[in-house]
Parts: sequence; structure tokens; C-alpha cells
Amino acid sequence: MKDGRNRKNIQIGSIVEVVQKNHQRTGELTEGIVSRLLTKSPNHPHGIKVQLESGIVGRVKNVIEEE
Repeated sequence: MKDGRNRKNIQIGSIVEVVQKNHQRTGELTEGIVSRLLTKSPNHPHGIKVQLESGIVGRVKNVIEEE
């Protein structure tokens, strides 16, 4: 699994686990496919912010490796 804090690890179409803003306290992860990268900087200490195909916006915690 790749780290979600580096933008280079995330592409559109990547399968990722994100934490939504309202789940930051619980750390609840939502899995989905990236449709947009919202963070412009090459890295972010809390995770790169993305929008999933489902419309959910969150910060990437894990990038799930595809075989």
C-alpha cells in the first residue's frame, strides 16, 4: 500500500481509502476511485485531498495497489 501524503502516488482512476472531513475524529475510511485531485502541492501532511467518482471528498490515507 502506498502513502496518501504524496501526490505522485495518486492518479485519476486510482483505488484509494479516504477520510471525509466529518469522519476525521473516528478515522472512518471510505474506499473509492479518484476522479479529481484537489490538492495542488506535491505532498500534504494529512493526505492529498481528492474527489471520488461517487462525489465524496476526502484526504487519501491509503492508495490500494492493483495487481
